[in-house]
Amino acid sequence: MLEQGKIYIGTSRKPDDSINKPEYLELKYGNRHGLVTGATGTGKTVTLQILAESFSNAGVPVFCADVKGDLSGIAAMGEFKDFLDKRAKEIGFTDYEFQEFPVIFWDLFGEKGHRVRTTLTEMGPLLLSRLINASDAQEGVINIAFKIADEGGLPLLDLKDFQALLNYMGENATEFSNKFGFISKASVGSIQRELLILEQQGATKFFSEPALKITDIMRTTNDGRGAISVLAADKLMMNPRLYATFLLWLLSELFEELPEVGDPDKPKLVFFFDEAHLLFNDAPRVLVERVEQVVRLIRSKGVGVYFVTQNPMDVPPTVLAQLGNRVQHALRAYTPNEQKAVKTAADTFRPNPDFDCADVITNLGTGEALVSTIEAKGAPSIVQRTLIRPPSSRLGPITDAERQQVMSVSPVKGLYDEDFDRESAFEILTKKAEQAAQQSQAPAPEEQKTTGTIGGWTLPGFGTDDVAQPEVRQQKRSGYQRETVVEAAMKSAARSVATAVGAAIVRGILGSLTGRRR
Repeated sequence: MLEQGKIYIGTSRKPDDSINKPEYLELKYGNRHGLVTGATGTGKTVTLQILAESFSNAGVPVFCADVKGDLSGIAAMGEFKDFLDKRAKEIGFTDYEFQEFPVIFWDLFGEKGHRVRTTLTEMGPLLLSRLINASDAQEGVINIAFKIADEGGLPLLDLKDFQALLNYMGENATEFSNKFGFISKASVGSIQRELLILEQQGATKFFSEPALKITDIMRTTNDGRGAISVLAADKLMMNPRLYATFLLWLLSELFEELPEVGDPDKPKLVFFFDEAHLLFNDAPRVLVERVEQVVRLIRSKGVGVYFVTQNPMDVPPTVLAQLGNRVQHALRAYTPNEQKAVKTAADTFRPNPDFDCADVITNLGTGEALVSTIEAKGAPSIVQRTLIRPPSSRLGPITDAERQQVMSVSPVKGLYDEDFDRESAFEILTKKAEQAAQQSQAPAPEEQKTTGTIGGWTLPGFGTDDVAQPEVRQQKRSGYQRETVVEAAMKSAARSVATAVGAAIVRGILGSLTGRRR
């Protein structure tokens, strides 16, 4: 049943339920992307598991999210079960054997896997705006903040860096508005409140260093198998916007860092986006357009993207058109919307004259699906009613002790387990504030007064006053305030910078930086 250069998905059946033929996904078309859909309990997770297993055995690294905790069993040897053995015999799977697979567990919170981090600079303004569901005015303020940070040499690594910069912008809103356009203090305050919510949801653990290196999710083992990176997402799903934004950031990083490879014999990486509807829910049009662009172009970098969701209508038509390999599990059709979804799903397949797709979709059993993959000359195959093969690894989750054992021999052990906080915007502004506070004790001579510039433009409050400095005012402010030293930093940080440190930094296709410091 197993053939070189192909992934065995299952065996199709004829209208009389007799065996038809094995159904394969050709590795050379694995980067043509895919879609796995179906109602709850129809077998989507098992399909994802057998695809991940097969890509790994073919030497292709895999990244996937474990939303319910079931997928962790891929790291353990499969166990004999009557229904698995029955399915293997039913489809003539004579090569069926149990395996365990090379798995690297990841977790944004560091509880069930190695820590995954990135910086605000790498996230970029577009994805950060998406993360906090920013309005147009708020998104404009965020873009201005990143511009100021770029030209001012202020690395934005974690949330306290961004809070510090926002406080400073709020204090000097008038001056910055003259240069970049109107900056509303109300918008600044709203962004600060959203950042506080992110902090309470655990985003401080995500925005820090050391940042994840893309090469660490593209590893292969000594025996030539691809490592399967499993992201623990059960807790992450409590904040679905963070989940979707993180995976979109990871996809954009892959797009930016990987070289063009054309059409390789097999993918360089396969990326499974589970609960894909969370990516597109309430997403602004510009974001959907960017996702479509990345999905279309990342194929030439050897990356296959597979969306896993309940309903094909969860994916916008422009993105759906890019997905060539499709596995459709059963859908229910009790309401008008569900009936429309069934028709949409049926219309996306190349018709089979032996049956009506719309009728079959509602009558598929658990572990059964309609399958169509890309074949010769890039055309989709005729859809077939298929019994999905059983997995070789364990069906269901592993124990905590087994998870710790896998992590103890992980190839990335020790690389991401400790935090580190290098000098960034918060520390720079704090240091300048302390220096300025000392200098303010004695008025400087008239001839020593200078105009501070950063990147060729005057920074408000940096030695531009033509009169003696007034006493520091005590004033109540709304918005988020971290501590008194930050208060001082935001009120007088600009008073001693005198060198030009700005540099143009090219942003990537989704707003993240290509020129990063690790």
